Amino acid sequence: MTSACNLSCAMCLVSYRPRIDRATGAFPMELFRRLLDELPDLTRLTLQGLGEPLLQPHLMEMVGVATARGIEVGFNSNAMLLTRARSEQLVALGLGWLHVSLDGATAATHEGIRAGADFARITRNLRGLIEARQAAGSAKPWVRVVFVAMRRNVHELPLLVRRLGEWGVDELRVQGLSHDFDDTDPSGNYAGIRAFAATESLGSMDPAEVAAVFAAARTAAAECAVSLRLPTPDATPSPRRPGHPGCSWPWDAAYVTSRGTVQPCCMVMGDDRVSLGSLEDDDLATIWHGEAYQAFRAALLTDQPPEVCRGCSLYRGTF
Repeated sequence: MTSACNLSCAMCLVSYRPRIDRATGAFPMELFRRLLDELPDLTRLTLQGLGEPLLQPHLMEMVGVATARGIEVGFNSNAMLLTRARSEQLVALGLGWLHVSLDGATAATHEGIRAGADFARITRNLRGLIEARQAAGSAKPWVRVVFVAMRRNVHELPLLVRRLGEWGVDELRVQGLSHDFDDTDPSGNYAGIRAFAATESLGSMDPAEVAAVFAAARTAAAECAVSLRLPTPDATPSPRRPGHPGCSWPWDAAYVTSRGTVQPCCMVMGDDRVSLGSLEDDDLATIWHGEAYQAFRAALLTDQPPEVCRGCSLYRGTF
């Protein structure tokens, strides 16, 4: 939806690239309408890019246009700009889900990971969204907090579960770092994020320590009636049957950047890493059935998947 962001997060590619302004990074409304017209059977849409969706000037219009077509719509947000008025508008528009990024149970931890964040403001906005939903008598949007677990914050997970229970959050999804970027040049543009992933991933920790924290989080979730999903950081990828992919995303969905570049998924992170086509040149159906997409899928069915997939925690089964 947009490549612009108002925060600089330690584990995010946005922090390792030049700043993109709000206007330049926005997905064009005309292209959005065109895509919906090209996809009359679309049932689910995530309005997400490498930036903060609430910086997208046309976000509310996009949500309204899509929900009016019967599409279930949602997005992830850092919630810094999620005012009560915006929450009420999103509830009224029928937003299906909203995932709020919260990487700590305390201000010091969350703000230390997400530079520019205001923990008090974010949690106030999160509670305001739930209050707006309750006031409207609506079950939507489903509110999920997403916690990126790493060495520096995983110890706060049980406390966060209890706080989310107090606030009425529906679900907590804990995930590991999305990619190790080992497919990139060690001395290139991704050197910083490679180094961060190597030292902060749960896989670099004592498995017993992680397991103890996860057990405490499960106990807290059961006591607080919070749905909890945990990753498997110590999982060893099991051998795949011949002809079966480690990831089904390129068969199920597509990711379109704010520049109109079509990519296999959001885990790629970066226009320069892989492109399967551009909406400036072709419609989505042509790209979807095109040679580049077919070759990407074919490689994913082998034991030598595309390089961009090899360091992906979703592909590895540890996400």
